[in-house]
Amino acid sequence: MTLSLYDAVIPSNIQILGAIDRLLDKAEAYAAEKGMSAAELIDARLAPDMLPFGYQVKSVAEHSVGGIEGVRGGNFSPSMVPWPTNFAGLHERIRGAIAALEAVDRAEFDALVDKDTQFSMGELRMPFTGAQFLLSFSQPNFYFHATTAYAILRAQGMKIGKRDFLGALRMKA
Repeated sequence: MTLSLYDAVIPSNIQILGAIDRLLDKAEAYAAEKGMSAAELIDARLAPDMLPFGYQVKSVAEHSVGGIEGVRGGNFSPSMVPWPTNFAGLHERIRGAIAALEAVDRAEFDALVDKDTQFSMGELRMPFTGAQFLLSFSQPNFYFHATTAYAILRAQGMKIGKRDFLGALRMKA
């Protein structure tokens, strides 16, 4: 079996986005149980110089469907749109990304392998092919932000484990 770009990106992104969506449910319940405001968790950080939980969740969506949109358009620039400040908004961002990924056409996606794609931020320009960008830039960022979101919740005292991070595994039928 040949592994396509679609196989290397889309199913795993959907899996982890689903796990993040369920972590949002647990975070919301945890905040209510502990008498915390939503903002206390959404604004929580691992370190003073790191961006908060809400940003991490936004970035998981951005480096999945946003990365694909960047390849399709030939350029990816980080979004400066603020992250949602409530759980409903974070769920909407994640669920929107899942829906968009579920709608991706396999053949159209696999045709992006050699598409000229640029990362740009200010004066910085980094040239990639579509596959290079998705696999060496967007996918590592996706997992970094997903892991950081998980770690922030752990640091806030939530009783979650690796199974919560992994989400629904795709096993042999």
